[in-house]
Amino acid sequence: MKIRAQVGMVMNLDKCIGCHTCSVTCKQVWTNRPGTEYVWFNDVETKPGLGYPRRWEDNDHWRGGWELDKKGRLRLKAGGRVKKLLSIFSNPNLPQIDDYYEPWTYDYEKLITAPLSAHDPVARARSQLTGKALQEIRWGPNWDDNLAGAPERIHEDPLTRGIEEQVKATYEQAFMFHLPRICEHCLNPSCVASCPSGAMYKREEDGIVLVDQAKCRGWRFCVSGCPYKKVYFNHQTGKAEKCTLCYPRIEVVLPTICSETCVGRIRHIGLVLYDVDRVEAAASVPDPRDLLAAQRQVFLDPLDAGVCEQAARDGVPADWIDAARRSPVYALAHRYRVALPLHPEYRTLPMVWYVPPLSPIVNSLESDGYEADPDDVFGAIDHLRIPVDYLANLLAAGDSEVIRDVLRRLAAMRGHMRKREVLGEHDLQGTCGLDFEGGPGNCGMVGGGRESQSEAGAEGFMLTDQPAQLDIVQMLGDQRRSDEGAR
Repeated sequence: MKIRAQVGMVMNLDKCIGCHTCSVTCKQVWTNRPGTEYVWFNDVETKPGLGYPRRWEDNDHWRGGWELDKKGRLRLKAGGRVKKLLSIFSNPNLPQIDDYYEPWTYDYEKLITAPLSAHDPVARARSQLTGKALQEIRWGPNWDDNLAGAPERIHEDPLTRGIEEQVKATYEQAFMFHLPRICEHCLNPSCVASCPSGAMYKREEDGIVLVDQAKCRGWRFCVSGCPYKKVYFNHQTGKAEKCTLCYPRIEVVLPTICSETCVGRIRHIGLVLYDVDRVEAAASVPDPRDLLAAQRQVFLDPLDAGVCEQAARDGVPADWIDAARRSPVYALAHRYRVALPLHPEYRTLPMVWYVPPLSPIVNSLESDGYEADPDDVFGAIDHLRIPVDYLANLLAAGDSEVIRDVLRRLAAMRGHMRKREVLGEHDLQGTCGLDFEGGPGNCGMVGGGRESQSEAGAEGFMLTDQPAQLDIVQMLGDQRRSDEGAR
């Protein structure tokens, strides 16, 4: 067993409002330069939709990630060294600028210098690549935002394949949710394996995947090799670039810029301890539906004394081990199993996970404005506007039972917490609905006796005796007085 630490992220899709603040701040910090006009390390897509670049999830076309050969061994889906050598000057799997979009700006100078006239001046669009006027803008990084153009293009979304009857674009049956995307910083990154010059690498200390600009020769096999299409080519420098997980900020104990500026506070960053020796076996399981369980088995329990001792021997700092114990990523992905990886079937073992959206179930069943009966929720999961099969194609390699299990957990906990925090009601028996088969068990026991209560409390999942009293006005007043006293 060889233990390493990995920085990961979990995003709660139920809280994303699609404001694109994360995209704009990331753009201003990292890709506001010549050569990266079309590059968005962070983008927010509307699902169902084609995404950025267009139809990036159609992996039968792009051939990114890994697959198994006839002997069950991992190999790059785009082919090995010989195939790459034969296509080194003409990569058939490389997205073109039209698959992203031709970046444009506007002729703002005309607005300022236009002479007085009977009509308002118009700032026409100009290409940021050629400088020429664009007669027609045909696509953009969030062109299908909020279901724009859905009736014409909704079934071009690769995730709707096989479930076309469940995905409707009519007003009464339409659904959507937002999907923020960054580099996955995978445990088994295919972009690193695809690079002929060895410029792509995964940092040993924290697992962040980066590009060595001095070694990069611009072959762009990393671009086609990444199944998430989160590696880009800078046409000015001739080098590959990608999301760095804001490692300069991570190194000084600051969150990523997308996390810090997120309006919905959907992002959780944390450390996960994992066994390097298990990675290849986990990515090689024959059934893609078993990849989720296999990746969870790669994660190690930071509360296990033996794991901590081995991690220390393998060079993981003590404060990192302590951070792994408090990691929200490990808790959400492994302990409570409510977060899922994006397209685990790509076999890259991604480390940016997602909590699937729940709102359409609970909101449609609430009778008193606060709580839906968990029994009603569980029965309605298969009839929500976001089809379970669509979420399964996105987050569970098509395994709809995984999605149903997560939604049951989320619905039960949400109903319990709303009843507790909003209505101020306590269930002294501790039933929050999480005692269904396969669930983590009751979580809200207060008072009363149960021998396992102290053990559950040690996990940090138990609730307190009294509901939290949140007086926002008082809190703000206390903060202001504290600030004045400090000055």
